[in-house]
Amino acid sequence: MRIVLAEDLFLLRDGLVRMLEAFGFEILAAVETGPELSRALAELQPDVAVVDVRLPPSHTDEGLQCALEARRARPGLPVLVLSQHVEQLYARELLADGNGGIGYLLKDRVFDAEQFVDAVRRVAAGGTAMDPQVISQLLSRRAQDKPLGGLTPREREVMELMAQGRSNAAIAAQLFVTERAVTKHTSNIFGKLGLPVSDDDNRRVLAVLAYLDRGQGSR
Repeated sequence: MRIVLAEDLFLLRDGLVRMLEAFGFEILAAVETGPELSRALAELQPDVAVVDVRLPPSHTDEGLQCALEARRARPGLPVLVLSQHVEQLYARELLADGNGGIGYLLKDRVFDAEQFVDAVRRVAAGGTAMDPQVISQLLSRRAQDKPLGGLTPREREVMELMAQGRSNAAIAAQLFVTERAVTKHTSNIFGKLGLPVSDDDNRRVLAVLAYLDRGQGSR
């Protein structure tokens, strides 16, 4: 799997390169600025981009904007964004086009090699990898709103895991319930949210996140 990596901190960038190579990934380029990232994405056509949100020269959201521009030029380009803090606006921008192959992780997650590599692979395969803290904040901000407030505690647990990109089998294993129970909870969630049930896990996740995102964007 071919990766373009963008991170302005040398030690973290070097560490990510070594980690990803150890798991068999090919690093096409490891860059530190927005302009370098734009060129690498356009010229090298990677399988997935792993991008720090804040890059020189602006140190604002340059990395994210470069990634979004690359996705517009190449729809569906898998992008995993890394951020120091939970920034819900960035999560909304990533989700705006409704396509899969997206991820948003806090940088703390990169210190768990297996978790981080799993997220890279999931995004590269067209799936979704959202940081649990992002999902938790989206849920907590709207905990009193209807219809989200109508979810049971168990349904909220299932939705958090579903929003992270977990399959029904993975959710069942983590919650120590049967897959049949998870399927029932999922159906209830979509019914309460007024969203159509789909067999496509990624589309279900994006539908839930898009719903939550619209609620945040209207504030």
